[in-house]
Amino acid sequence: MTPELAIDVRGLTKRFGHRVVVDKVDLQVARGTVCGFLGPNGSGKTTTIRMLCGLLRPDAGEGTCLGLDVIRESRRIKLLSGYMTQKFGLYEDLSIRENLEFVARLFGIAQRAQAVDQALERLGLTARQDQLADTLSGGWKQRLALAACLIHSPQLLLLDEPTAGVDPKARREFWDEIHRLAAEGMTVLVSTHYMDEAERCDELVYIAYGAVLARGTAEAVIQQAGLAPGATLEEAFVQLIDRAHDNYAPA
Repeated sequence: MTPELAIDVRGLTKRFGHRVVVDKVDLQVARGTVCGFLGPNGSGKTTTIRMLCGLLRPDAGEGTCLGLDVIRESRRIKLLSGYMTQKFGLYEDLSIRENLEFVARLFGIAQRAQAVDQALERLGLTARQDQLADTLSGGWKQRLALAACLIHSPQLLLLDEPTAGVDPKARREFWDEIHRLAAEGMTVLVSTHYMDEAERCDELVYIAYGAVLARGTAEAVIQQAGLAPGATLEEAFVQLIDRAHDNYAPA
Protein backbone atom coordinates (compact mmCIF):
# COMPACT_ATOMS: atom_id res chain seq x y z
CA MET A 1 0.00 0.00 0.00
CA THR A 2 1.40 3.42 -1.01
CA PRO A 3 1.85 5.69 2.03
CA GLU A 4 -0.09 8.95 2.16
CA LEU A 5 2.13 11.90 1.31
CA ALA A 6 2.33 14.99 3.49
CA ILE A 7 4.53 16.73 0.89
CA ASP A 8 4.16 16.03 -2.82
CA VAL A 9 5.65 18.70 -5.07
CA ARG A 10 7.06 18.54 -8.59
CA GLY A 11 9.17 20.95 -10.59
CA LEU A 12 9.45 23.47 -7.75
CA THR A 13 11.48 26.41 -9.06
CA LYS A 14 12.53 29.77 -7.62
CA ARG A 15 14.59 32.52 -9.22
CA PHE A 16 16.06 35.68 -7.74
CA GLY A 17 16.83 37.90 -10.69
CA HIS A 18 18.69 35.80 -13.23
CA ARG A 19 19.86 33.29 -10.63
CA VAL A 20 17.98 30.00 -10.33
CA VAL A 21 18.12 29.10 -6.62
CA VAL A 22 15.80 26.08 -6.73
CA ASP A 23 15.73 24.21 -10.03
CA LYS A 24 12.78 21.89 -10.77
CA VAL A 25 12.83 20.13 -7.39
CA ASP A 26 10.60 17.10 -6.87
CA LEU A 27 10.00 16.22 -3.22
CA GLN A 28 7.77 13.60 -1.65
CA VAL A 29 7.56 12.96 2.10
CA ALA A 30 5.25 10.37 3.65
CA ARG A 31 3.07 11.34 6.60
CA GLY A 32 4.46 10.50 10.02
CA THR A 33 8.07 10.25 8.86
CA VAL A 34 11.25 12.25 9.50
CA CYS A 35 12.91 13.37 6.26
CA GLY A 36 16.41 14.81 6.38
CA PHE A 37 17.04 17.64 3.91
CA LEU A 38 20.77 17.95 3.30
CA GLY A 39 23.12 19.93 1.14
CA PRO A 40 25.92 22.51 1.27
CA ASN A 41 25.33 26.15 2.18
CA GLY A 42 23.58 27.96 -0.66
CA SER A 43 22.15 24.77 -2.12
CA GLY A 44 18.50 25.93 -1.98
CA LYS A 45 17.32 24.18 1.19
CA THR A 46 15.95 27.26 2.98
CA THR A 47 14.29 28.60 -0.16
CA THR A 48 12.59 25.24 -0.74
CA ILE A 49 11.35 25.08 2.85
CA ARG A 50 9.93 28.60 2.60
CA MET A 51 8.07 27.71 -0.59
CA LEU A 52 6.61 24.62 1.07
CA CYS A 53 5.18 26.58 4.01
CA GLY A 54 3.83 29.44 1.93
CA LEU A 55 6.36 32.15 2.77
CA LEU A 56 7.69 32.26 -0.81
CA ARG A 57 5.70 31.79 -4.00
CA PRO A 58 7.28 29.38 -6.51
CA ASP A 59 8.03 30.72 -9.99
CA ALA A 60 7.18 27.31 -11.43
CA GLY A 61 6.07 23.89 -10.26
CA GLU A 62 3.04 22.39 -8.60
CA GLY A 63 2.00 20.08 -5.81
CA THR A 64 0.58 19.89 -2.33
CA CYS A 65 1.46 20.12 1.34
CA LEU A 66 -0.98 18.31 3.63
CA GLY A 67 -3.27 17.90 0.63
CA LEU A 68 -3.39 21.68 0.00
CA ASP A 69 -2.14 23.37 -3.15
CA VAL A 70 1.22 25.04 -2.47
CA ILE A 71 0.30 28.04 -4.63
CA ARG A 72 -3.45 28.58 -4.24
CA GLU A 73 -3.81 27.47 -0.61
CA SER A 74 -0.56 28.70 0.96
CA ARG A 75 -2.41 30.55 3.74
CA ARG A 76 -4.07 27.36 4.93
CA ILE A 77 -0.73 25.52 4.79
CA LYS A 78 0.77 28.15 7.12
CA LEU A 79 -1.94 27.43 9.70
CA LEU A 80 -1.28 23.67 9.62
CA SER A 81 2.52 23.75 9.68
CA GLY A 82 5.24 24.87 12.06
CA TYR A 83 8.38 26.52 10.70
CA MET A 84 11.54 26.82 12.80
CA THR A 85 14.11 29.16 11.24
CA GLN A 86 17.89 28.90 11.39
CA LYS A 87 18.15 32.02 13.53
CA PHE A 88 16.20 32.42 16.77
CA GLY A 89 13.17 34.46 15.73
CA LEU A 90 11.27 35.18 18.94
CA TYR A 91 11.39 38.26 21.15
CA GLU A 92 14.42 38.26 23.41
CA ASP A 93 13.01 40.97 25.71
CA LEU A 94 9.96 38.81 26.50
CA SER A 95 9.85 35.84 28.84
CA ILE A 96 9.38 32.29 27.63
CA ARG A 97 5.71 32.38 28.58
CA GLU A 98 5.11 35.81 27.03
CA ASN A 99 6.62 34.64 23.74
CA LEU A 100 4.37 31.58 23.65
CA GLU A 101 1.31 33.65 24.56
CA PHE A 102 2.13 36.01 21.68
CA VAL A 103 2.41 33.14 19.19
CA ALA A 104 -0.84 31.63 20.50
CA ARG A 105 -2.62 34.95 19.83
CA LEU A 106 -1.23 35.04 16.28
CA PHE A 107 -2.81 31.66 15.58
CA GLY A 108 -6.09 32.66 17.23
CA ILE A 109 -6.00 29.81 19.73
CA ALA A 110 -9.14 29.99 21.87
CA GLN A 111 -7.77 28.44 25.06
CA ARG A 112 -4.42 30.20 25.02
CA ALA A 113 -3.43 29.64 28.65
CA GLN A 114 -4.01 25.90 28.36
CA ALA A 115 -2.12 25.69 25.06
CA VAL A 116 0.82 27.59 26.55
CA ASP A 117 0.86 25.36 29.65
CA GLN A 118 0.92 22.25 27.47
CA ALA A 119 3.75 23.61 25.31
CA LEU A 120 5.79 24.54 28.40
CA GLU A 121 5.33 21.12 29.92
CA ARG A 122 6.09 19.22 26.72
CA LEU A 123 9.45 20.95 26.22
CA GLY A 124 10.43 21.05 29.90
CA LEU A 125 10.11 24.84 30.09
CA THR A 126 7.63 25.22 32.96
CA ALA A 127 10.22 26.01 35.63
CA ARG A 128 11.82 28.65 33.39
CA GLN A 129 8.63 30.22 32.01
CA ASP A 130 9.33 33.65 33.54
CA GLN A 131 12.93 33.78 32.29
CA LEU A 132 13.69 36.31 29.54
CA ALA A 133 14.52 34.71 26.20
CA ASP A 134 17.66 36.84 25.96
CA THR A 135 19.16 35.05 28.98
CA LEU A 136 18.68 31.52 27.58
CA SER A 137 21.48 29.32 26.26
CA GLY A 138 21.35 28.03 22.70
CA GLY A 139 19.78 24.74 23.79
CA TRP A 140 17.00 26.42 25.78
CA LYS A 141 16.30 28.89 22.97
CA GLN A 142 15.95 25.88 20.71
CA ARG A 143 13.38 24.35 23.06
CA LEU A 144 11.43 27.62 23.16
CA ALA A 145 11.46 27.89 19.37
CA LEU A 146 10.19 24.33 19.03
CA ALA A 147 7.48 24.97 21.65
CA ALA A 148 6.34 27.98 19.60
CA CYS A 149 6.20 25.80 16.47
CA LEU A 150 4.03 23.22 18.24
CA ILE A 151 1.63 25.48 20.12
CA HIS A 152 -1.07 25.36 17.40
CA SER A 153 -0.78 21.55 17.00
CA PRO A 154 0.55 21.52 13.42
CA GLN A 155 0.54 18.44 11.19
CA LEU A 156 3.85 19.31 9.52
CA LEU A 157 7.12 20.58 11.02
CA LEU A 158 9.66 22.32 8.79
CA LEU A 159 12.93 22.74 10.66
CA ASP A 160 15.78 24.71 9.09
CA GLU A 161 19.08 23.65 10.71
CA PRO A 162 17.45 23.70 14.16
CA THR A 163 20.48 22.37 16.05
CA ALA A 164 23.22 24.57 14.58
CA GLY A 165 25.51 25.76 17.36
CA VAL A 166 23.81 23.64 20.03
CA ASP A 167 25.76 21.30 22.32
CA PRO A 168 25.62 17.51 21.74
CA LYS A 169 23.38 16.79 24.75
CA ALA A 170 20.79 19.37 23.65
CA ARG A 171 20.94 18.03 20.09
CA ARG A 172 20.30 14.50 21.29
CA GLU A 173 17.34 15.59 23.44
CA PHE A 174 15.95 17.60 20.54
CA TRP A 175 16.06 14.59 18.23
CA ASP A 176 14.44 12.36 20.82
CA GLU A 177 11.53 14.83 20.85
CA ILE A 178 11.36 14.89 17.04
CA HIS A 179 11.01 11.11 16.93
CA ARG A 180 8.32 11.22 19.62
CA LEU A 181 6.39 13.71 17.50
CA ALA A 182 6.75 11.53 14.40
CA ALA A 183 5.55 8.50 16.37
CA GLU A 184 2.43 10.52 17.19
CA GLY A 185 1.80 11.08 13.47
CA MET A 186 3.54 14.39 12.77
CA THR A 187 5.59 14.76 9.59
CA VAL A 188 9.01 16.39 9.89
CA LEU A 189 11.26 17.84 7.19
CA VAL A 190 14.53 18.90 8.79
CA SER A 191 17.66 20.35 7.24
CA THR A 192 20.95 19.54 8.91
CA HIS A 193 24.71 19.42 8.33
CA TYR A 194 25.31 16.79 11.02
CA MET A 195 25.84 13.25 9.74
CA ASP A 196 24.73 11.64 13.02
CA GLU A 197 21.42 13.50 12.69
CA ALA A 198 21.06 12.48 9.06
CA GLU A 199 21.40 8.84 10.08
CA ARG A 200 18.43 9.23 12.46
CA CYS A 201 16.10 10.20 9.59
CA ASP A 202 13.73 7.76 7.91
CA GLU A 203 14.68 9.14 4.51
CA LEU A 204 17.19 11.64 3.11
CA VAL A 205 17.04 14.13 0.27
CA TYR A 206 20.35 15.64 -0.85
CA ILE A 207 20.27 18.92 -2.78
CA ALA A 208 23.05 20.96 -4.36
CA TYR A 209 23.08 23.75 -6.94
CA GLY A 210 19.31 23.93 -6.41
CA ALA A 211 18.72 20.38 -7.71
CA VAL A 212 18.03 17.07 -5.98
CA LEU A 213 21.03 14.76 -6.43
CA ALA A 214 19.93 11.75 -4.37
CA ARG A 215 17.11 10.52 -2.16
CA GLY A 216 16.23 7.51 -0.06
CA THR A 217 17.59 5.82 3.05
CA ALA A 218 21.20 6.39 4.09
CA GLU A 219 22.13 3.08 2.46
CA ALA A 220 20.32 4.04 -0.76
CA VAL A 221 22.09 7.42 -0.93
CA ILE A 222 25.48 5.71 -0.53
CA GLN A 223 24.54 3.32 -3.34
CA GLN A 224 23.37 6.17 -5.59
CA ALA A 225 26.75 7.83 -5.05
CA GLY A 226 28.36 4.70 -6.52
CA LEU A 227 30.13 3.71 -3.33
CA ALA A 228 30.46 0.27 -1.81
CA PRO A 229 28.51 -0.79 1.30
CA GLY A 230 30.32 0.41 4.40
CA ALA A 231 31.08 3.85 2.99
CA THR A 232 29.94 6.82 5.06
CA LEU A 233 27.26 9.36 4.23
CA GLU A 234 29.87 12.09 4.24
CA GLU A 235 31.85 10.21 1.59
CA ALA A 236 28.67 9.78 -0.45
CA PHE A 237 27.87 13.50 -0.33
CA VAL A 238 31.40 14.43 -1.43
CA GLN A 239 31.06 12.03 -4.34
CA LEU A 240 27.66 13.45 -5.32
CA ILE A 241 28.97 17.02 -5.25
CA ASP A 242 32.02 16.12 -7.35
CA ARG A 243 29.81 14.35 -9.89
CA ALA A 244 27.35 17.26 -10.11
CA HIS A 245 29.97 20.01 -10.31
CA ASP A 246 30.42 19.92 -14.10
CA ASN A 247 26.65 19.89 -14.72
CA TYR A 248 25.52 22.56 -12.27
CA ALA A 249 28.40 24.78 -11.18
CA PRO A 250 28.60 28.15 -12.94
CA ALA A 251 31.39 28.50 -15.47
